[in-house]
Amino acid sequence: MPNTLFPNASPQVRERLEQDATIRLFNTYDWSSSPLRDICQWPESLRGAVRTMLGASTPMGMLVGPQGILLYNHAYARFIGRRHPQVFGQPVVEAWPETAEFSRNLLEKGRRGESWVLQGEEFHLDTGPEAAPVWVDMYCSPIVDDDGSSLGTLCLIHDATARVQGARALARSEERMSLALSSSSLIGTWDWNAGSGIVTVDDRCAAMFGIDVALAARGLPFGHYLAAIHPDDAGDVRHGLRLSNANLTEFRGEFRVLTPSGEPRWLVCVGRPYADLDGQIQRFTGVVVDVTIQHDAAEALSESEARFRTLADSMPQMVWSTTPDGRCDYSNARWEEVTGLTPVSMDFKSWADIYHPEDRPRVLNAWAEALGTGKPFEIEYRVAQRKGGYRWALGRSIPVRDDNGRIFRWIATSTDIHESRKAAQERELVAQELSHRIKNIFAVLTGIIGLSARNRPEAKEFAAQLRERIYALGEAHDFVRPRSHISAAQSGEGRLSDFLFRLMRPYDEVDDGSSRVSFGGDDITIDDAAATPLALLFHELATNAAKYGALSRSDGRVEVVGEIIGDHYQLIWREIGGPHVAEPTSLSGFGSRLVGLSVEGQMRGTLRRQWRPEGLEIVVVVPQDALSRSTSLRGADESGS
Repeated sequence: MPNTLFPNASPQVRERLEQDATIRLFNTYDWSSSPLRDICQWPESLRGAVRTMLGASTPMGMLVGPQGILLYNHAYARFIGRRHPQVFGQPVVEAWPETAEFSRNLLEKGRRGESWVLQGEEFHLDTGPEAAPVWVDMYCSPIVDDDGSSLGTLCLIHDATARVQGARALARSEERMSLALSSSSLIGTWDWNAGSGIVTVDDRCAAMFGIDVALAARGLPFGHYLAAIHPDDAGDVRHGLRLSNANLTEFRGEFRVLTPSGEPRWLVCVGRPYADLDGQIQRFTGVVVDVTIQHDAAEALSESEARFRTLADSMPQMVWSTTPDGRCDYSNARWEEVTGLTPVSMDFKSWADIYHPEDRPRVLNAWAEALGTGKPFEIEYRVAQRKGGYRWALGRSIPVRDDNGRIFRWIATSTDIHESRKAAQERELVAQELSHRIKNIFAVLTGIIGLSARNRPEAKEFAAQLRERIYALGEAHDFVRPRSHISAAQSGEGRLSDFLFRLMRPYDEVDDGSSRVSFGGDDITIDDAAATPLALLFHELATNAAKYGALSRSDGRVEVVGEIIGDHYQLIWREIGGPHVAEPTSLSGFGSRLVGLSVEGQMRGTLRRQWRPEGLEIVVVVPQDALSRSTSLRGADESGS
């Protein structure tokens, strides 16, 4: 007899049946090593039960014999996932070790010929990539042989995981809803019985409408609640309820109620009618939420935005704001008036096109850096005008941060500085002309001195020294002459180190191109008030160093070191590599008196000389406000003068 579940089937029928992978597994399985032995030796009642199981679309399995050999259909194979086909034909305790105790109990009941049902039974089965709990409904019946004995148990299995999890989720949701409603004084519930016209509400809803809680719990006619609604809103509420009743649609309304104290409160009411099979409305239930705080906040925000827009539109500057990534979302009326663009039309290209082509890379790079670092930025650029042409503007942008320091907006302004920039350029031309004329005066002076000294040989040395001092004064004047903020920024001058190197150029030239005068330490800004005495000081020191000190030798050099000490500034002139110098018996020469007058008189400082074997060292200490008028003015402001 063939070892198949269908011994009497033709080869063609058997081939068609074995298109089912599970039937093919039954027919090709090596039963010789199984307690069940070959299929041809199975009782007909067992083979018939197996054939019935294989034709079912519901997951079904069998536990056959004392060991509970596991047999199942194709639907069961899909249910157990990756455990198939390894568990096929195996004792159930070995096939499912994680449910061994349950399986033994199942076998025992089957041997006793018992039937039973399990609903929503939880199992932890390793059937997929990750072990997860599953819930099943199981219907178990004995497989009865011809003599009435039990051959095993047939189990029909239904995966109830989705149903159980859904029920649990619903229970949790209802619990959370109940807890949320009970813990909040802002949400109430109501139930309107359409037949009796009685409305029953909870304590929170009653309090919102100003109705006695005890009366509300017993139920009151709808008119009691309608009477509490503000007269200006009651008509809309009635109309909305009628439409909802007529169309069986959701009702949603926002209205005011008048509290016993007369203060209005804003409520949002949401509900839905429920009808019977005949279309007759039976109940109308819903919730009501107190939104007074949100309504007041929205109204205050609207007023604040209106004030801001009015203020921004009244400003002569262009004002705009952007999102954290730089996308413009607001601009004032002045912006549109100047550029002709609105935030809606301002994509990145139009944003970039408002800048002059020569300024565009500089502006966009600065803006990208600000977005990347979160630092404010300030820059001057030319803006395209709606009527044509460009005008100079000063752009400033600052980030607005939340309590956690995150940027949630950028606020920017653009101020027209075209006329002031033109005026600055005109002042620059005037200053250059004035400086040129003053330098001409210095040149005339040096010429007059030279002519005067020709007929007086004894005065030639004095005349040469005088010309050099006038030259130093001319350099000081040119260094600190009035400039516009544009040319001052371009020149890079105003620092003491720059001033020193400019004065030292005649003494700093050597054949190999190296520098003989160096500056280190703290640099500081100087103005015209300090330039003249400093020029005379450095000139005298350099002249003496060139005649008698370090600069008189080709390998000699001078180090100048600055240091800020509190509100004073210390300057050290140190000569290195010069001839041996000795301290003079007296310092009564004109140059020494000029140096003392410059430091101690004009700059209110002190000067100390030290005659070292390696060269002269001079230490000058002056108040910082003697070097920069702006420092003096700032100190006056801080003192309240």
